[in-house]
Amino acid sequence: MTTTDHPRTTDTRHTPPNWAAAPSPATPADWVARAGEVAELLAVDAAARDRAGDTPYDEIALLKQSGLVTLLGPSAHGGGGQEWPTAYQVVREIAAADGSIGQLLGYHYLWNWAARLVGTPEQIEAVEADAARNQWFFGGAVNPRDADVTIRDDGDRLVFNGRKSFSTGSKVSDVTVLEGVLDGTDTHVFAIVPSDQPGITFHDDWDNFGQRLTESGSVTIAEVGVPWSDAAGFADKVFQPRVYNTLNVPTIQLVFVNFYLGIARGALRTAAAYTREHTRPWLHGGQQRAVDEPYQLDLYGDLASKLWAVEALADQVAEEGLAIHRDLWNVTERQRGAHEVRVAAVKARATDVALEVTSRILEGTGARSTTSELAFDRFWRNVRTHSLHDPVAYKRREVGAYLLRDELPEPTWYS
Repeated sequence: MTTTDHPRTTDTRHTPPNWAAAPSPATPADWVARAGEVAELLAVDAAARDRAGDTPYDEIALLKQSGLVTLLGPSAHGGGGQEWPTAYQVVREIAAADGSIGQLLGYHYLWNWAARLVGTPEQIEAVEADAARNQWFFGGAVNPRDADVTIRDDGDRLVFNGRKSFSTGSKVSDVTVLEGVLDGTDTHVFAIVPSDQPGITFHDDWDNFGQRLTESGSVTIAEVGVPWSDAAGFADKVFQPRVYNTLNVPTIQLVFVNFYLGIARGALRTAAAYTREHTRPWLHGGQQRAVDEPYQLDLYGDLASKLWAVEALADQVAEEGLAIHRDLWNVTERQRGAHEVRVAAVKARATDVALEVTSRILEGTGARSTTSELAFDRFWRNVRTHSLHDPVAYKRREVGAYLLRDELPEPTWYS
């Protein structure tokens, strides 16, 4: 599979360190520190880039230069050799600076992992070697609520046709994960294809009020052919099922959790800096500084406590999932289901806390902070936009059914 380089802009706002000359990160802490360096660059003009809504070619280039795109790739192929808990923390760090770029990186990690989730051993080896060697950035045209991509069996190859209303990563991706249903069956097929090809048209119609740089618009797929050997998880045109195939949902739901928490962290950090430096004390409060006012101390203490608690839970749930990811050929249904319940619980809490933090920071920053130039509203807009992906009420229901009836969630596109 070959890919085409994306155009680069002449934007010089992102001037990274000379990472190529520095030692590669070796430990999880090193990788999170590297993500922090990237986040510092992204934070400089995050508000301006949110307003502009331009395609984030430079930002993706920054992720590649830093090595973050190959974080989960096997070290034998030049990847970072890290595991999911580190990837989630990196997503959180990037999202604290820019929620859109955090989402793009998190989705990239999931689709980069797609071969392991679904593929045969031979496919896993081939995809992971190419992805690490070529620093592929992944997008995904996999919207499960759109059953409008069909696949024709053309002998030794498959041909995809149809349309998806969402394709996160679209124009900034090197490769796209396609999903459709084989004609005359209810069999879903995944395949990885080059994004830059005549049969794939990205429609540039993502115009939502949040996560504005995620390039999540619709895509048309016309006569995109792939060999049967690239149909993920198929051998001799027959799918080889295993429980791990269904881990895409809890894995990406934890991606959601961590970029929500990252956005909330960025909001709290940005607001606290503004309150320290600019917010005036209330004229009837008897204090000379805003940072000495009891209501400010209570507000920031309350929001930070809630955020830190959910971050700790998110880290714990990620660690609990390691046994599953390390033994992907032998996962049991109970292991999978119990993990999904834990993910559902932290997803519900992360959504609530992120929405609260991103909306209430303005109580601490004050009326002057509502200027469009600061764009403090972007934090709430970003969380609110993506958190509508699937209702958290159904996540809480999963937890309740497990506790009261020992009922495992049925694997679906959302559970």
